Amino acid sequence: MNFDKWGGKRYYTLNSFLRHKFGEKVFKISIDGGFTCPNRDGKVAKGGCIFCSEHGSGDFAGSRLLSISDQFDNVKDMMEKKWHSGKYIAYFQAYTNTYAPVDELRIKYEEAISKEGVVALAIATRPDCVSEEVLDLLEEMSKKLYIWVELGLQTSNDKTAEIINRGYKLEVFDDAVKRLRSRNIDVVAHAIFGLPGETEDDMIATVDHLAHSDIQGIKLHLLHLMKHTRLVKLYEEGKLQFLEKDQYVNLICKAITRIPDHIVIHRLTGDAPRQSLIGPMWSLKKWEVLNAIDDCMEKNSYYQGLDFHTNNYK
Repeated sequence: MNFDKWGGKRYYTLNSFLRHKFGEKVFKISIDGGFTCPNRDGKVAKGGCIFCSEHGSGDFAGSRLLSISDQFDNVKDMMEKKWHSGKYIAYFQAYTNTYAPVDELRIKYEEAISKEGVVALAIATRPDCVSEEVLDLLEEMSKKLYIWVELGLQTSNDKTAEIINRGYKLEVFDDAVKRLRSRNIDVVAHAIFGLPGETEDDMIATVDHLAHSDIQGIKLHLLHLMKHTRLVKLYEEGKLQFLEKDQYVNLICKAITRIPDHIVIHRLTGDAPRQSLIGPMWSLKKWEVLNAIDDCMEKNSYYQGLDFHTNNYK
């Protein structure tokens, strides 16, 4: 197996995909568009998903007190301390970024993509917030630049979805993927390992479901327990056990082998603000985790897609 196409990695990284598509370094500028979520305001439920932070999973996005342009400039200035040149993805990350009137969405998206150097637009949302009007807007904008939409599935197990207060069933996610793809919009799906009550088989079953879906990218996350989230109560009641580092690394490596090699792996672990994190604390050493994944893949001669055609997905 020749891994040169993935920059020497044993899996298809986002960095490899973006460099191939745009010919240079491209990095994300995370924006808070000032939206809320139907799982918070009562339309679907209240309180949000039990793991979601007070910032709506946008802990590293700009401040919603600022304009879209000012947020972009501030985050860009910080990013350029590390990367001195490159292009940008305007990434609407916090809360549900299609949950507003289409006219409002258009104004905010247009402001973001008008910034110099923006070559792509990424929009994180819920699968139950992708109306036909939103699809019309996304299809229109996709004619101007590259777009992907991120959908937070987290788990394919509807029983777990009830525990985490996700607010929709698996079939809603599957339908949203189908409708986005009918407009030729790329889809990036999120899955979380370590959700309360889930076994390793449950976690791999979620990956298998996504591997056989028409998605173009995947984000695999470790569950972080953060202060001031509803998940803290389950932890205090002894109903949540953290994954150990070696356990997580082995699960991720197994998952990678079950993902077909055309799907871009956007993330294999995640960050959480140190001041908010309750656990697992080993997750703060992100590069140690990523290096351990690389070592595990090489040691076991694993690579992306190795077991895709032999898994037992039905």
